[in-house]
Amino acid sequence: MDANSGQSQKNIEAKPQEADELKESIVDALRTCYDPEIPVNIYELGLIYNIDVDSQANVNVRMTLTSPGCPVAGSLPPEVQYKVQSVIGVKSAKVDLVWDPPWNPSMMSEAAKLQLGML
Repeated sequence: MDANSGQSQKNIEAKPQEADELKESIVDALRTCYDPEIPVNIYELGLIYNIDVDSQANVNVRMTLTSPGCPVAGSLPPEVQYKVQSVIGVKSAKVDLVWDPPWNPSMMSEAAKLQLGML
């Protein structure tokens, strides 16, 4: 019981299946983000290293860029955070920009390689 209101409080927790569905929706949102110099979305480029959804629907995204000097270093992570935060069911979103491991073309999906004529 909450001492102030006399009512019981409930912690709303995401069940594993719901977390998986939420993660799929987040991936769909990330597929709408593009590096303006490359005509492939950042998810297929392999720039997203990890998406963690906790039991409270707080999301932490670990991502990188194609290089530390990438011209969208200041704009792409906030765009990713905004798009993830906009997914229905997400309570909060945080983006961590990391450089280890460094991105390289082998991290791209086969679809991205095909789209860029690398296969």
